[in-house]
Amino acid sequence: MTVVAVMLAGALGAVARFVLDGAIKQWRPTTFPWATFVINVSGSLLLGVLAGLVMFHTAPTGWQTVVGTGFCGGYTTFSTASFETVRLAEQRRTLSATVYAIGSLLVSSVACGTGLVLAWAI
Repeated sequence: MTVVAVMLAGALGAVARFVLDGAIKQWRPTTFPWATFVINVSGSLLLGVLAGLVMFHTAPTGWQTVVGTGFCGGYTTFSTASFETVRLAEQRRTLSATVYAIGSLLVSSVACGTGLVLAWAI
């Protein structure tokens, strides 16, 4: 049963990513991969909140499995971020590639920590 729930949540996360990615690209066409950046940061925030709910409020660990592994796993896309970083570097946009790689890591980590703090505070 858990495997099926993770599969469905992962599919939902992938669809959410697809829809949000398209909406951001349509709203703000640019060569910088903002859509992936926003998706990874928001997914990290959600994962932090979820982990905090499990850690500080005894939320069922099944939530972490289904929503964390399933939805967030399907929603976030650090492999795409890695590919986009390499693509920026290949285009000799070294500063953009560096800012994107380091910024994605730092801002996503801060977002996850913020989610933990938010969950702790409620």
